[in-house]
Amino acid sequence: MGDLNVISYRPQPSEYAWTFGGAAPVMKVRPGDVLELWTDDCFASRVTGPDALASRVIEWPYINPQTGPFYVEGAEPGDTLVLHLVSVEPARDWGVSTTFPLFGALTSTTRTVTLQDPLPELVWVYEVDRERRTCRYEAVRGDFSVELPLAPMHGTVGVAPPNLEVRSPLVPDSHGGNMDTPEMRAGTTCYLGVNVEGALFSIGDGHYRQGEGETCGVAVEGAMETVLVVDLVKGRPTPWPRLEDDGSVMVAGSARPLEDAFRIAHGDLVGWIAEEFGLDRLDAYQLVTQISESPIANVCDPNYTVIAKAPKDLLPGREVYGGVRARLLEIAARYRAERGTG
Repeated sequence: MGDLNVISYRPQPSEYAWTFGGAAPVMKVRPGDVLELWTDDCFASRVTGPDALASRVIEWPYINPQTGPFYVEGAEPGDTLVLHLVSVEPARDWGVSTTFPLFGALTSTTRTVTLQDPLPELVWVYEVDRERRTCRYEAVRGDFSVELPLAPMHGTVGVAPPNLEVRSPLVPDSHGGNMDTPEMRAGTTCYLGVNVEGALFSIGDGHYRQGEGETCGVAVEGAMETVLVVDLVKGRPTPWPRLEDDGSVMVAGSARPLEDAFRIAHGDLVGWIAEEFGLDRLDAYQLVTQISESPIANVCDPNYTVIAKAPKDLLPGREVYGGVRARLLEIAARYRAERGTG
């Protein structure tokens, strides 16, 4: 096994991608490359305190900047791009969350119209202690505070969509995008169907922690330092984003209404298990019915996202996609050993 090819990239603000599709690649990478990336927060560093309201400081439509896109050599439509998250670490000692007019699960929105007035716009600043692995919640209209465990993740990971589409980085769909699932964390392997030559993947929207559903629409947002490994499975299509960690395989389905996101995720999980392990489709349907979990990733974005999750120790086998994850775990271990990070 040769030396690792490690590429470090920190974009300048002028280099951010503001869409999936329609953006020129920032560089070419190869399967097996290790990328050390910096990603900005969803507000492009503009919301920094109580007086920096997003509605005033954001230059629309420039929200949720992405690092990328990266052109993966050899990637063609019908392949599967594989991204293994080696580490996902806060790049700052503070994060922010907000309420935002006409956005969130419990307020009137432009898609769920009521006669309710928009909620007041507030900003919460979280003090991050990276050594103690905590972020501090402090009520802005009271005197309560509590330290919350850090749980870094990426809200947005995706590839260019098919059919010459250009999608907002706020919208999750079959290409990935703004899924906002806490499962997108260090140790997770993400499988994305390739729609265009080079795949053109981007990553962003770091969350220092987020509850399932992202109820108010905004997590503890922050810049992130992330290391990932790139790989490619040739000739194997992937219809919806799939995830794998040490214990589970998962599918992210995104749609409105919420039950259609559920159906997409569980339908693809059934198909994946049937195809991967040679089960009859109805046998896979029955198995998924009895063993799956369904965490809700978001109920605030233009499409909602539901995760269908099955434990690997209850499946006919533990390896998927030909065991590519095992190879990426070896690369991740070598990377950590060479840098003395355990």
